[in-house]
Amino acid sequence: MRREWLYVLLALGFAAVAGLVVYFSRPTLLTVAVGPRDGVEAGLIETYARALNRNHEDVRLQVVPFDDVRDSAAALEQGRADLAVVRPDVKLPDNGLTLAILHDEALIIAAPDASEIESFSDLSTRRLGVVTRHVADLPVLTSLLDFYDFKASSEDEAAGDTPLAAGRVGLVTLKASEITQALESKRVDAVAIIASPTAKPAQAMLRAVEAASPERKVTLVSVPDGKAIIQRMPTLQPVTLTAGTFGGRPKRPEEDVETVGVSYRLMARGAVSRVAVASVVQHLFEWRSRLAAAAPVAQQMKPPDYDTTVTATSAQLPNHPGAVDYFEREQQTFLDRYEDWIYLVAFFGGTVGSGIAWLGQRLARKRRERIDVILDRLLDILAEAREAKTAAALDALTRETDALIADVVRQARERSIDSRMVSALILAIDAVNGALDAGRRAFEPGADPGTGGRTRTARLLSLSLPAAE
Repeated sequence: MRREWLYVLLALGFAAVAGLVVYFSRPTLLTVAVGPRDGVEAGLIETYARALNRNHEDVRLQVVPFDDVRDSAAALEQGRADLAVVRPDVKLPDNGLTLAILHDEALIIAAPDASEIESFSDLSTRRLGVVTRHVADLPVLTSLLDFYDFKASSEDEAAGDTPLAAGRVGLVTLKASEITQALESKRVDAVAIIASPTAKPAQAMLRAVEAASPERKVTLVSVPDGKAIIQRMPTLQPVTLTAGTFGGRPKRPEEDVETVGVSYRLMARGAVSRVAVASVVQHLFEWRSRLAAAAPVAQQMKPPDYDTTVTATSAQLPNHPGAVDYFEREQQTFLDRYEDWIYLVAFFGGTVGSGIAWLGQRLARKRRERIDVILDRLLDILAEAREAKTAAALDALTRETDALIADVVRQARERSIDSRMVSALILAIDAVNGALDAGRRAFEPGADPGTGGRTRTARLLSLSLPAAE
């Protein structure tokens, strides 16, 4: 190959390497669907996305807000987002895998101490006020009633003063401002809300129930069959209200209270790279304290519960393998990530290199064969020149020799020729020119038809061949 082509190939190789470096070093951009757009979850994710951009991390988030968690879950399911904030009991995407639990919301049921309601099963024949913060809150309570073989009474029965039949529970929708008056007028016997225990709505509900209690004592109603409930309804979460969660003196509650709740989760499509997911989860938890300054809900983040790596990816709400890599401290290195590609490149690269070397040898052999043919013909011309009988025969041999010399020059301009072959060519051409000159002198005594010129032709050939070193 000509030297210029070698430079071109080297330049292309460097450009390919540079392109690969740029490709593998550029940040991964993931689209995250967030709903509701004014929720605390949206604030947390937007704060996190800004932090990733500010620190020039290897993964970036493009936040797309939605009006509700049902919409954000649908965007994930339809492939319009890579990540999404999901509340599983509202809508669980069939392609969604959990990265982290952003926060839990517990079903908190409070009743005046005098009502003697301590467990969910005590709600039979009672009326339960429900402060709904999401359209899916009421269906959670309805599902629990079904689990305990209770039936929700009709709206007329729940709103009336008539005692309810055994196994019937009246569900009465309330606003937060109506709680105290509804309890005092015996319109309801207890109040339920689905909220984070440390959030303002839960605290306000508890104070309103306390205001309606003559002795200012409140009982937090337990849902004791949490594990059995979760088996039937895996989109719910077991939640423990730790003693003293709501403060007060004496502390409220005085003992741990078991209940159930819902979770707001950050989920990803299963097709999203586990390396990118591991990076998202790593920064999310490592920057928790920094994120909490702007989004306090970050303090409530936690990894999903699982026992082993196998159960983590095969649970009823499975976790993303990339998140498990981070939690298990088994994040992939560069070699782990591209081991297969490196092996394939090495294997096929060696094969291609061997093929190119073989082809180069074949081409070099072809070139040598061409020069060998020219040398053989020059030797034949040398013999024919010695035996030529006429000047016309010598002229024909001279023209053929010139054509062979021109062929050699073209070969030398297009590709390199071994120096030993060049030396052999020079000797053969000089010998042929000498034989031709000697033949002409035999036919034309006293003439000297350009012998020096023929000899110079061979000498110039030796100077013009770049490979003759």
